[in-house]
Amino acid sequence: MASTEVKRLTDRQFARIARALAEPRRYQILKEIGGCDDPTPCTRLHKIHRVSAATISHHIKELETAGLVQIVREGKFANLILQRDMLRAYLNELAKI
Repeated sequence: MASTEVKRLTDRQFARIARALAEPRRYQILKEIGGCDDPTPCTRLHKIHRVSAATISHHIKELETAGLVQIVREGKFANLILQRDMLRAYLNELAKI
């Protein structure tokens, strides 16, 4: 029987995730990515949020830096995948407070 390993976060990783999720638009973007079964195209987020591509790119980069999303590039297009293991690790650490 395989045991499920729970990822442990460093204090720095925890702080990066908290900072990324403190921005309401990034939290909403993360919810939208998590609500899709397939990788989410960046163009979809750009259409939903009606902000510049540079603004979406900035928010996505912050989520990637925090380890919450993975960017999969296909030519000039990018798709996003929620990193559920990092989100679970963050929630586990938060639950300890």
